[in-house]
Amino acid sequence: MARSAVREDLILSSLTVTHEVDAPWDRIDIAAWLKSLPTHEHQRCAPGDHKAAGYTVDDDGTPMSINVEMIGTSLVVQQYRYELAEAHHCHMVSVSDVLTPHGWTTQQVVWDLRMERISDTRARYHNSVVSHPTVDFLDFIQEQGQTFDEAASARQDASGAHNHLETPLYAESIARAARDAG
Repeated sequence: MARSAVREDLILSSLTVTHEVDAPWDRIDIAAWLKSLPTHEHQRCAPGDHKAAGYTVDDDGTPMSINVEMIGTSLVVQQYRYELAEAHHCHMVSVSDVLTPHGWTTQQVVWDLRMERISDTRARYHNSVVSHPTVDFLDFIQEQGQTFDEAASARQDASGAHNHLETPLYAESIARAARDAG
């Protein structure tokens, strides 16, 4: 089995955080916002954690969002491939490079951004992040003497804190972009 093979049967972390915003429903466009998200705005959406953001395409032309973030004690380089890119819903998957205090490893991160309509001028943002280990990650934690349950607990804590920080700030950034689009 390839070292970067994803173990989707195992979950390192899973969390959805929501935040309500005032924004014109017909002008909300998560895909457009994400594709044009400047690095400094990305940094404002998780002060201290978000380091850089960019937009590119993969070799096959698939749109990609590149995010560099601190999650807990790890620097994570996420190369999200867009699987769904719509105005009110984006679903992206990355096999991310992770620099821990003990060295580099990888894990899969699934990021789902969705707006739920409350009214013509109000919406609820859902920021969902699910992480799965790769074979490389499982070998890596075993070499460190850590069990999967210990690694998953640490990742859930770190990812949860990060998601609670970024969700309201992402939601408000998307709402500002929608209000400015008029």
